[in-house]
Amino acid sequence: MAGAPTPKSTPAPKPVEKYTDEISTAGIDPQGTFTYVVEVTNDRGRSAGLSNRAQIPAAPTLAPPARFAAQVRADGIFISWTPLPPRVAPPELHYVYRIYRGDENGKDKVAIELPLDAAPNSFVDRNFEWEKSYTYRATIVTLIHREAGPEAQVEGDDTPDVSVFAHDIFPPAAPSGLQAAFSGENQQSFIDLIWNPNEENDLAGYNVFRHENGAPAVKINSDLVKPPAFRDGNVLPGKKYYYSVSAADVRGNESPRSEEANESVP
Repeated sequence: MAGAPTPKSTPAPKPVEKYTDEISTAGIDPQGTFTYVVEVTNDRGRSAGLSNRAQIPAAPTLAPPARFAAQVRADGIFISWTPLPPRVAPPELHYVYRIYRGDENGKDKVAIELPLDAAPNSFVDRNFEWEKSYTYRATIVTLIHREAGPEAQVEGDDTPDVSVFAHDIFPPAAPSGLQAAFSGENQQSFIDLIWNPNEENDLAGYNVFRHENGAPAVKINSDLVKPPAFRDGNVLPGKKYYYSVSAADVRGNESPRSEEANESVP
């Protein structure tokens, strides 16, 4: 009887050698490049030849901004950091903040780039989806202008990642400008309501509330009202009605009610 097949062993990872070249930037041409090669020799001093060449810009990089943070707010994800102090750079060098946003699939995109000298120390990211997780990090990029050839760039170190969950707990603004007007057609009485439309992108609709003097307000619509208008046909002669309106978004967050408007039925 044949035995179970022997599982294949996982090959051990190859060792990685590292070397840090401590360089003084004094007198170095920021438009130049450093070229590195590696040569391996055996115990007899014999070499297998030089490795491929690796070239990097000689321009200096800057440390990442400190106190990098992200906070979910009603108007978006608020990113902030401590700005670097002003610095004098050679005319061929420019610096920008580059902020990356990573999604739940591990994909990173540049959220924004801001010039180092003229940038504020914050921005609001509105290009995201609610109820999803994101990570942010920032780096300072050195842009190198060259007389011959395209502009080069090199990134400095990254800030630590900051993670946020874009949970929407923020209601729309309370509707404004509510007006009530009595009308009648063919002996049928009704009160028309109009108000200023809300401008939130995730607005789902409105709720309409009514009460008489001294009584609690009651919602009088069964489904969310889509346009900023409502007709109340359930009114009686000799009554005075008080109305208010709230706004609701697609995730069920509801605003405070608007200021009241009132109208009497003759």
